[in-house]
Amino acid sequence: MRFIDEFRDGELARGLAAAIRQHARGDRDYHFMEFCGGHTHAISRYGVTDLLPGHVRMIHGPGCPVCVLPIGRIDMAIRLVREAGVTLCSYGDPMRVPASGGLSLLKAKAALGRAGVGGDIRMVYSGADALTLAQRNPQRQVVFFAIGFETTTPPTAVLIKQARALGLGNFSVLCCHVLTPSAIASILESPEVRQWGTVPLDGFIGPAHVSTIIGTRPYEFFAEEYRKPVVIAGFEPLDVMQAILMLIEQVNSGRAVVENEFSRAVTRDGNRKAQDLVAEVFELRRSFAWRGLGELPYSALRIRREFADFDAERRFAVGYEAVADHPACECGAILRGVKRPQECRIFGSVCTPENPIGSCMVSSEGACAAHYSFGRFTDLAEAP
Repeated sequence: MRFIDEFRDGELARGLAAAIRQHARGDRDYHFMEFCGGHTHAISRYGVTDLLPGHVRMIHGPGCPVCVLPIGRIDMAIRLVREAGVTLCSYGDPMRVPASGGLSLLKAKAALGRAGVGGDIRMVYSGADALTLAQRNPQRQVVFFAIGFETTTPPTAVLIKQARALGLGNFSVLCCHVLTPSAIASILESPEVRQWGTVPLDGFIGPAHVSTIIGTRPYEFFAEEYRKPVVIAGFEPLDVMQAILMLIEQVNSGRAVVENEFSRAVTRDGNRKAQDLVAEVFELRRSFAWRGLGELPYSALRIRREFADFDAERRFAVGYEAVADHPACECGAILRGVKRPQECRIFGSVCTPENPIGSCMVSSEGACAAHYSFGRFTDLAEAP
């Protein structure tokens, strides 16, 4: 464990905290967005914000693939099970994301059992589990509910190629893979959102796992075009603190470039083999709906026509229908960084990890779930 422990060393953390206080100028505020939910979780879990001066503020971004999944996509999956009678395979977190009519995949599964309907919903640990299920049950149509950013897209591409090589006619994928740069562009191009407010941003902490695939090159556009520094950082607390210090130094010196704190895993060009695999199996969608961000052009992937036999949307002719979020839920504002979780009036009361009303309370990488687990007691202590 020593390779992890050295990035959690308390003495080094105190030294970094002192350096941040020294470099952060007292005549200005700093607002940095950690895009990735993994960073949000680490910041909350290790109390990183408690080590920062008050004028250095971290803003939670939309970088949790479960959080940005819109209600309509969950509804599509449920319709596939109910109307087409498929066996839907999903990762654990999407099972709990709220859908229409008070449902979720988990609740829909329970209702199927009571009604004795032919379809089924199963939790899997990987897409390979879904492929194995299709092989063992040739009489069943098995659909893998594929979600995630660039990190999880290559494994889905492998699954589709394997299914074609095996000649599996009963396996397909409901593709909901989305792209990180498009979300960053949306936030930068619309910093003022009328119904929510203004998002002040001085720089970004770029995602770690995503960047191992796509590299640091795609972020250079944001630094050059929008004059916002980007630092790619690992998920350990010292990674995050070092990235904050690097961002402060860039802002102070008037620079806006991409720096790579996570050089032990990320390169400028990323994983070319994984990129080629994704390009072979997927192509850009013209538009895709994100929870909290709306319809974003060229922000997601779909399966190419060459692999259409394994595209659940084509095979079962199921379409997307937009559905509004719960009126009391502030997930949209939280995903854009306009509001903090504790500013939602149902946070921690009606909406909890055991009973999520919004998607940000589902995954441990969601801003609301992270703050509920690690930050809400600080709110109580600070209350007048």
